[in-house]
Amino acid sequence: MNVLYARRGLASLAAAAVALLVAGCGAEEKPKADKPAATTTAAQTTQAEQGKPSAEVPTETLAVLKGQKGLELSINSAQRDAGGFLTIKGQLKNTSDSAVALPSQMRGDENEVVKHGNSLGGATLIDSAGKKRYYVLRDTDGRPLTTTALDIFSAGETAEVFMQFPAPPASTPEVSFQLPTFEPATLKLS
Repeated sequence: MNVLYARRGLASLAAAAVALLVAGCGAEEKPKADKPAATTTAAQTTQAEQGKPSAEVPTETLAVLKGQKGLELSINSAQRDAGGFLTIKGQLKNTSDSAVALPSQMRGDENEVVKHGNSLGGATLIDSAGKKRYYVLRDTDGRPLTTTALDIFSAGETAEVFMQFPAPPASTPEVSFQLPTFEPATLKLS
């Protein structure tokens, strides 16, 4: 019988604790002014869950590189970050009237990169002043830190792309960007 009372007492104590927690969560009368409003629409949630890039149009184009068979790479940013990396972002587009298989040369010819499929792993940066060439970074498994799984682009198709490199010294204001099968371009670094 004492066990029954002890169980009832624990159950009552647990119910009281839950009630206090629930009451405490909504007790705020006015939202704090510095607290951002949490408004997420179903469309935003779906987009975030699927990992699709946003459809925002970049405000600046640093360079447009022409490739084979109507492929075009628009570079919109080349930014250094505090971790010592340089990230290049842009859009790859098929401007032709027919589907195009992306050239395998774009991934480069290094064994570690090739075994991970089509990518932009063949991209390089040339620092003429420092006389250095920078290659796309790789993770510990040899995967290039760039957009991957690029195969066939249908007519007019566009994809957001990125490539990450070691950052050249802060004294280097610009580099030459090269991607196999595309014309080179000079990029100003920010």
